[in-house]
Amino acid sequence: MKKDIQNMADVRLLVDSFYDRARKDALLGPVFEAAIGDRWDRHLDIMYRFWQTILLEEHTYTGNPFSKHAPLPLEKPHFERWLSLFNQTTDELFEGPLADEAKNRAFKMGHIFQVKLDYFRQSGKQPLV
Repeated sequence: MKKDIQNMADVRLLVDSFYDRARKDALLGPVFEAAIGDRWDRHLDIMYRFWQTILLEEHTYTGNPFSKHAPLPLEKPHFERWLSLFNQTTDELFEGPLADEAKNRAFKMGHIFQVKLDYFRQSGKQPLV
Protein backbone atom coordinates (compact mmCIF):
# COMPACT_ATOMS: atom_id res chain seq x y z
CA MET A 1 0.00 0.00 0.00
CA LYS A 2 1.25 3.45 -0.95
CA LYS A 3 1.28 6.26 1.56
CA ASP A 4 -0.36 9.64 1.22
CA ILE A 5 1.47 12.91 0.68
CA GLN A 6 2.55 13.93 4.17
CA ASN A 7 5.48 16.33 4.12
CA MET A 8 7.81 18.44 2.03
CA ALA A 9 9.89 15.43 0.99
CA ASP A 10 6.74 13.94 -0.54
CA VAL A 11 5.92 17.21 -2.31
CA ARG A 12 9.44 17.30 -3.75
CA LEU A 13 9.15 13.69 -4.90
CA LEU A 14 5.85 14.42 -6.63
CA VAL A 15 7.09 17.60 -8.31
CA ASP A 16 10.45 16.14 -9.36
CA SER A 17 8.87 12.94 -10.69
CA PHE A 18 6.21 14.84 -12.61
CA TYR A 19 8.66 17.25 -14.22
CA ASP A 20 11.07 14.45 -15.10
CA ARG A 21 8.21 12.88 -17.03
CA ALA A 22 6.84 16.13 -18.50
CA ARG A 23 10.24 17.29 -19.75
CA LYS A 24 10.58 14.07 -21.78
CA ASP A 25 7.07 14.34 -23.20
CA ALA A 26 6.91 15.13 -26.92
CA LEU A 27 4.08 17.66 -26.50
CA LEU A 28 4.96 19.29 -23.17
CA GLY A 29 8.74 19.08 -23.14
CA PRO A 30 9.36 21.70 -25.84
CA VAL A 31 6.96 24.16 -24.19
CA PHE A 32 8.65 23.77 -20.81
CA GLU A 33 12.12 24.05 -22.30
CA ALA A 34 11.25 27.18 -24.26
CA ALA A 35 9.67 28.85 -21.24
CA ILE A 36 12.13 27.75 -18.56
CA GLY A 37 15.41 27.21 -20.39
CA ASP A 38 18.24 26.87 -17.89
CA ARG A 39 16.19 28.13 -14.91
CA TRP A 40 14.90 24.71 -13.79
CA ASP A 41 16.22 25.00 -10.24
CA ARG A 42 14.27 28.22 -9.77
CA HIS A 43 11.14 26.79 -11.39
CA LEU A 44 11.22 23.64 -9.28
CA ASP A 45 11.66 25.66 -6.11
CA ILE A 46 8.57 27.67 -7.01
CA MET A 47 6.63 24.48 -7.72
CA TYR A 48 7.69 22.96 -4.38
CA ARG A 49 6.41 26.03 -2.57
CA PHE A 50 3.22 26.15 -4.66
CA TRP A 51 2.26 22.55 -3.85
CA GLN A 52 3.48 22.90 -0.25
CA THR A 53 1.06 25.78 0.18
CA ILE A 54 -1.85 23.93 -1.43
CA LEU A 55 -1.37 20.47 0.05
CA LEU A 56 0.38 21.00 3.36
CA GLU A 57 -1.22 24.36 4.15
CA GLU A 58 2.23 25.81 4.84
CA HIS A 59 1.98 29.19 3.17
CA THR A 60 5.32 29.56 1.41
CA TYR A 61 4.10 30.49 -2.08
CA THR A 62 2.97 33.87 -3.24
CA GLY A 63 2.43 34.65 -6.86
CA ASN A 64 0.12 34.61 -9.81
CA PRO A 65 0.54 31.33 -11.69
CA PHE A 66 -1.81 32.32 -14.49
CA SER A 67 0.27 35.34 -15.44
CA LYS A 68 3.26 33.07 -16.11
CA HIS A 69 1.20 30.80 -18.34
CA ALA A 70 -0.84 33.41 -20.22
CA PRO A 71 1.80 34.18 -22.88
CA LEU A 72 2.60 30.52 -23.57
CA PRO A 73 1.29 28.71 -26.68
CA LEU A 74 -0.97 26.40 -24.64
CA GLU A 75 -4.02 24.69 -26.06
CA LYS A 76 -6.45 22.10 -24.74
CA PRO A 77 -4.20 19.12 -25.69
CA HIS A 78 -1.40 20.59 -23.55
CA PHE A 79 -3.66 20.79 -20.52
CA GLU A 80 -5.02 17.31 -21.11
CA ARG A 81 -1.52 15.84 -21.33
CA TRP A 82 -0.33 17.84 -18.31
CA LEU A 83 -3.22 16.54 -16.23
CA SER A 84 -2.77 12.99 -17.46
CA LEU A 85 0.93 12.98 -16.58
CA PHE A 86 0.28 14.66 -13.24
CA ASN A 87 -2.40 12.12 -12.32
CA GLN A 88 -0.24 9.19 -13.48
CA THR A 89 2.67 10.43 -11.42
CA THR A 90 0.54 11.03 -8.35
CA ASP A 91 -1.15 7.63 -8.62
CA GLU A 92 2.17 5.81 -9.02
CA LEU A 93 3.63 7.41 -5.90
CA PHE A 94 0.79 8.09 -3.47
CA GLU A 95 -2.74 7.32 -2.42
CA GLY A 96 -4.98 9.00 0.10
CA PRO A 97 -6.82 12.26 0.72
CA LEU A 98 -3.91 14.61 -0.09
CA ALA A 99 -3.03 12.68 -3.23
CA ASP A 100 -6.67 13.01 -4.28
CA GLU A 101 -6.58 16.70 -3.39
CA ALA A 102 -3.48 17.20 -5.54
CA LYS A 103 -5.25 15.66 -8.54
CA ASN A 104 -8.42 17.65 -7.85
CA ARG A 105 -6.52 20.92 -7.60
CA ALA A 106 -4.56 20.15 -10.76
CA PHE A 107 -7.81 19.50 -12.63
CA LYS A 108 -9.38 22.73 -11.39
CA MET A 109 -6.29 24.78 -12.13
CA GLY A 110 -5.99 23.39 -15.66
CA HIS A 111 -9.67 24.03 -16.32
CA ILE A 112 -9.52 27.60 -15.03
CA PHE A 113 -6.39 28.34 -17.05
CA GLN A 114 -8.03 27.01 -20.22
CA VAL A 115 -11.17 29.09 -19.68
CA LYS A 116 -9.16 32.24 -18.97
CA LEU A 117 -6.83 31.73 -21.93
CA ASP A 118 -9.79 31.16 -24.25
CA TYR A 119 -11.47 34.30 -22.95
CA PHE A 120 -8.43 36.50 -23.45
CA ARG A 121 -7.69 35.07 -26.90
CA GLN A 122 -11.29 35.48 -28.08
CA SER A 123 -11.83 38.92 -26.58
CA GLY A 124 -8.51 40.38 -27.64
CA LYS A 125 -8.04 41.68 -24.12
CA GLN A 126 -4.80 41.26 -22.22
CA PRO A 127 -4.69 39.55 -18.82
CA LEU A 128 -3.59 41.60 -15.85
CA VAL A 129 -0.13 40.39 -14.95
